[in-house]
Amino acid sequence: MPDSTAQPTGSAATFDTLLVSTEDNITTIRFNRPQKKNAITVEMYNEIIKALEESGKDDSVITVITGSGDFYCSGNDLTNFTKIPEGGTQQMAKDAGELLREFVKAFIDFPKPLIAVINGPAVGVSVTLLGLFEVVYATERATFHTPFSQLGQSPEGCSSYTFPKMMGNAKASEMLLFNKKLTATQACAQGLVTEVFPDSSFQTEVATRLKAYAKLPRNLIRGTEKERLHTVNDQEVERLVERWLSDECMQAIMSFFQAKAKL
Repeated sequence: MPDSTAQPTGSAATFDTLLVSTEDNITTIRFNRPQKKNAITVEMYNEIIKALEESGKDDSVITVITGSGDFYCSGNDLTNFTKIPEGGTQQMAKDAGELLREFVKAFIDFPKPLIAVINGPAVGVSVTLLGLFEVVYATERATFHTPFSQLGQSPEGCSSYTFPKMMGNAKASEMLLFNKKLTATQACAQGLVTEVFPDSSFQTEVATRLKAYAKLPRNLIRGTEKERLHTVNDQEVERLVERWLSDECMQAIMSFFQAKAKL
């Protein structure tokens, strides 16, 4: 794992929500809103798309995604739903759907091997996207949670396709439909995580592996299922936009904010 002494790439200064650096043929994109558990705002979605676009073209061999602080990522920042544009909720759902489609597309189309380094709890879209990574390393204290149905929503990140393929229908349903939270060890047993490490040696063990991968020749070819994944992404976004416009979903999100306000 490139440490904080890694040289930021020329564009790093342009990111407010990410730290992007390249060292030893490894580009690291680090979610950097630790005080908000790295929840993804609209700005951050756009910055991740841009960072992936840039690291897809740079000289690095692999790209690593990780989080700052104790969390990997707590998923979609639900305040994204409180900023209603002039076109009302209809417009908001449409815009959010378009952004999500582009966001997931950036991962599907990414030209190099993608490695997730899960440094703590992962929630929502940060979990569903993991099926689009080549390798997922996790610290033993990481957890994996996709509480969509609790919020009246449906899964994204191509997980409706990649999760059953990885872990079978029943296990995928437990997570995506019934909100089951997995420990790192369970996630590894189900094929979502490649390897789990003790928290104390996590960064050093992962860094050793990443440095070895970075010595491999450039232009390693990624999986060939792009067309299928694009179709799945489109279908998931369509379904989600419908969900977002349903009363049930809006009520679930409102309840979430009311419950939070009482804490």
